[in-house]
Amino acid sequence: QVQLVESGGGLVQAGGSLKLSCVASGSISGISTMDWYRQAPGNQRELVASTSSGGSTYYTDSVKGRFTISRDNAKNTVTLQMNSLKPEDTAVYYCNAYRYGSYHWGQGTQVTVSS
Repeated sequence: QVQLVESGGGLVQAGGSLKLSCVASGSISGISTMDWYRQAPGNQRELVASTSSGGSTYYTDSVKGRFTISRDNAKNTVTLQMNSLKPEDTAVYYCNAYRYGSYHWGQGTQVTVSS
């Protein structure tokens, strides 16, 4: 089993920055992709950014140029640097790890962007 613990959420004004971190523990060998998802009230959970074990990355269109995902395999961490935040970025952000056909989720961290 993989355990994921997120940190770094909070309240920020529009235009500000936050950095989310996720630490993986447990059965971490074999983790392929590590992702950040978010879910706003009344909305479905959406993929925000993804990074593979080989270092390739993906971003949803709405965050391209503002968010950066990075992964440190030695420290079993994945971070999401969020700049130029907008009120529409307000959501609970979840870390996800994909390992041998199973998805593992963190508990989520709230990000609130005030206008």
